Amino acid sequence: MKAIRKRNKTILYIAVFLLVSFIGYTIWGNLTVGINYYDVSFEKLPDAFDKFKIAQISDLHNAEFGEENLKIIKILKSEKPDIIVITGDLVDSNRTDVDIAINFVEQIVEIAPCYYVTGNHEAWIGTEYTEFENQLIESGVIVLHDEMILLSKGNESIQIIGLDDPDFTYGSSYGQYSIFQSKLGNMNLPEGFKLLLSHRPEAFDAYVANNIDLVLSGHAHGGQFRLPIVGGIVAPNQGLFPKYDAGTYTEAKTTMIVSRGIGNSIIPIRINNRPEVVIVRLHSH
Repeated sequence: MKAIRKRNKTILYIAVFLLVSFIGYTIWGNLTVGINYYDVSFEKLPDAFDKFKIAQISDLHNAEFGEENLKIIKILKSEKPDIIVITGDLVDSNRTDVDIAINFVEQIVEIAPCYYVTGNHEAWIGTEYTEFENQLIESGVIVLHDEMILLSKGNESIQIIGLDDPDFTYGSSYGQYSIFQSKLGNMNLPEGFKLLLSHRPEAFDAYVANNIDLVLSGHAHGGQFRLPIVGGIVAPNQGLFPKYDAGTYTEAKTTMIVSRGIGNSIIPIRINNRPEVVIVRLHSH
């Protein structure tokens, strides 16, 4: 009997230790921001853009990490990116706080030029969005609405393409392939390296079909709850066990990097899914 009681007590201690460790790890993983680095090489990338560094912020959802988002600002300052891109859901339609978002962008535009595309939550704040965008532009953010601009270094350039979230014009997210196929097709994009900013990773097939070189996306929140090996559990517009939840995806000559994002929306907690700033370093062959 003593041996059995001792064994049961040992099992209880181990279970309590594992539970406390899991709780502690989860709390840490929700209150801190990490960095994920991606090095990607492209044959079409001009030599002038070799080692070009991009910082990606996605799905902030009005979150604050440190006073005035100091933790994120410190990361961006230390990384010294050439540009910063924001791939949607800077605000949250369920608890919209424009001041948090504007305060954040006012700080990061001092670090590097900032490019922004909308997410579904910007579409969902309705009439508030117009004033929000005006403030973004006044702060120095370059807002892209289904358009392409050239970014030049010396005599060479790359294309930066920004797509609006489909919820602005279509009212739903069904038929995303055809929506994004139409958007990109109507741009008549010239030859050259194409960097696409689009909130929606689930439209990857459309990006591949239009010969995009690099896509930076978000929206999936890393699957919210992540299991080892399996990955994310659920993501907006992808449902259970999403195909495009986080990390790198490559097909043909198109590479897509999906950020796990920083903030949360409907589900207030992440499990095994630390918020992240993405750092992408481009390399020419």
